[in-house]
Amino acid sequence: MARRTRRPRRPEPPPTGVLDWEHGHWKPTALPCRYGCGGWPTHLRDSKGRPAHKVCAEAALAQQVRDYAEAYQNERLRLT
Repeated sequence: MARRTRRPRRPEPPPTGVLDWEHGHWKPTALPCRYGCGGWPTHLRDSKGRPAHKVCAEAALAQQVRDYAEAYQNERLRLT
């Protein structure tokens, strides 16, 4: 009988987030969040200089990681 192996559970990102927002991410002009969350305009900018709330950017990053992990597990991810 074949032995079933248990898949390890993927860890969740830490509650404080995974991005460092301490230096260079604040701008004097508040603009709408690029993720269309509908919240207040933000003074924060992501790593590419686009306006983004910290929580919105980290949620998008976490979703992207989940999508990539799922694609990898399903052998759909193609590396170039």
